[in-house]
Amino acid sequence: MSKQLHLYDVIKRPVITEKSHAMADEQRQYVFEVDLRANKIQIAEAVMRLFNVDVLKVHTMVMPRKRGLRLRRAYTRHPAWKKAIVTIPADQSISLFEM
Repeated sequence: MSKQLHLYDVIKRPVITEKSHAMADEQRQYVFEVDLRANKIQIAEAVMRLFNVDVLKVHTMVMPRKRGLRLRRAYTRHPAWKKAIVTIPADQSISLFEM
């Protein structure tokens, strides 16, 4: 019953922050926003096929939604999203994160 996700549906965008740049330089870990339905195997396969690198590890976490208050009524600012931290070998790199 579950629909297979396409490669471009699994990885939505790279997360580019100061911390993600430091992780990429020092530990060869790259951060991506991924689909909430994607699992670690699908994420690893998508990164391998899209960026031509080997994947050693994949860590995932669901980032909670951001909520706010406005005049006694709660409203949602940002929905929940899933973050994946992908580790690759030291001799490879993803050019998207290099400056």
